[in-house]
Amino acid sequence: MLATETPLLRDRRLGPVWDKVRRGQRLDRDDALVLFETDDLHGLGRLADTVKSRLHGEQVFFVLNRYVNPTNVCVLRCRFCDFRRDKGQDGAFEHSIEDMLAMIKPGTREVHIVGGHHPDWPFEYYERLIEALHAARPDTQIKAFTAAEIDYFWRRWKIEPREALQRLKRAGLHSMPGGGAEIFSPRLAKLLKYTGKADPERWCEIHGIAHAIGLKTNATMLYGHVETHAERVDHLLRLREQQDRSGGFVTFIPLAYQVGTTRLVPRQTPPVDDLRTIAASRLVLDNFPHIEAYWVMLGEATAALALHFGASDVNGTLEDERIAHMAQAESPPGLAHEQILRMIRDAGKIPVERDALYNVVQVWN
Repeated sequence: MLATETPLLRDRRLGPVWDKVRRGQRLDRDDALVLFETDDLHGLGRLADTVKSRLHGEQVFFVLNRYVNPTNVCVLRCRFCDFRRDKGQDGAFEHSIEDMLAMIKPGTREVHIVGGHHPDWPFEYYERLIEALHAARPDTQIKAFTAAEIDYFWRRWKIEPREALQRLKRAGLHSMPGGGAEIFSPRLAKLLKYTGKADPERWCEIHGIAHAIGLKTNATMLYGHVETHAERVDHLLRLREQQDRSGGFVTFIPLAYQVGTTRLVPRQTPPVDDLRTIAASRLVLDNFPHIEAYWVMLGEATAALALHFGASDVNGTLEDERIAHMAQAESPPGLAHEQILRMIRDAGKIPVERDALYNVVQVWN
């Protein structure tokens, strides 16, 4: 569909939204609520696909990457998390730096490092980890430590976020992942017991600091549990405001809650809700370069469909991803390069291999 054509819309409330989209105007909170409440999923998808096509044409990005989780031992007890363990509990793990170096094969373009808030490991341990990875794999870009982890370094060891990020950058850190945001809602923070981690103001502050010192970052939202549509919208608007201020977010990743054993809800949110959330995110987050269809939590089929609902990225090969799979995600623990290419091509899109900072490595026409 051309950007000047009027799409077929069954819900009349989407008409004014389309007018704004067509003119490149910013959507407001009421517009965003309509996106989550409309039954016209196809019309919503057409609007989001129009915006995505303006930005990236038919290209869809991916990276050859490896997940590394240093530990799942964590002082927090977030009610939605199947990953965390107490020290010494069955299923707990604590990797040495040597263990983690052995996980990263030559040719890996990005290593993604997130883990539990360990009660004993000093900040210097993580600093040495980044130094060792950078020395052993200088061609692998390091994306590591959520804002929640950076905040924990301050809570536990009194290392201020700016100092922590500057030291990690000197050690070899290239960018930050977007985890730890959950939903920016005081109600949910109390209900789901994640009040012991960075609150919305602190999370945004830390990403702003990262942007100020030249580190690009991602952003996330955990959805599909007990949040409301209004809480989703407020979360997106807060991210948009932070991007207006600091400008360093490259990707927004909606994370579909995995029921696992925590069972906040009886079943995972359906694919229709996944597609709606991705499309709404593309339309609301007008200052974000990319919206990601995270195949690990969506499944390959829904992720491929999402490429027609505003998504321009599928993450990557994600070898040995654990956080979602410890919550019983049904996707495979990693996808080979050829499978990623097939998923994108089956959606009628052009695969573009990138690095962690979205520099293009190869266009797979």
